Amino acid sequence: MSSGETIGYRGPTACAAAGITYRQLDYWARTGLVEPSVRPAYGSGTQRLYGARDVVVLKIVKRLLDTGVSLQSIRTAVRHLSASSSSDLQQMTLICDGATVYECTSPDELVELLSGGQGIFGISVGAVWRDVQGALTQLHGERVDTGETLLGDSQSDELAARRRGRAG
Repeated sequence: MSSGETIGYRGPTACAAAGITYRQLDYWARTGLVEPSVRPAYGSGTQRLYGARDVVVLKIVKRLLDTGVSLQSIRTAVRHLSASSSSDLQQMTLICDGATVYECTSPDELVELLSGGQGIFGISVGAVWRDVQGALTQLHGERVDTGETLLGDSQSDELAARRRGRAG
């Protein structure tokens, strides 16, 4: 998954995979918190297309907001996530002390944060990545080059079952 992705996901699909509402998605896009990397909206009637990486970031933003992290810290975390390579993201753990979001790449960094005696929580970006990938395989995607709708596994299985039912 990169900025040159060939599959994009419309807003409702991105919402379903990230566990957010369409209102949140729209607000975050309009305020620049998480913008679609595949195709932004160009006015009335155009559809934003989000990449799988965008959906991972959306899900992380949701988790951070749910735990009370400040919007300023979340914006900083989003910039960091956006600047990181896909392979770095899959190995990354975000740790938050309630005010600041840190990237931990080693157990020593985690121990250092814990030694301050403050409560922290962590988000394994790799686990979120795998969770989003699993969700997206079940949902509709869209080929960026042709606009062709790609059915997720559950939709194609349902269609195949209907066809078998009619044939039998």
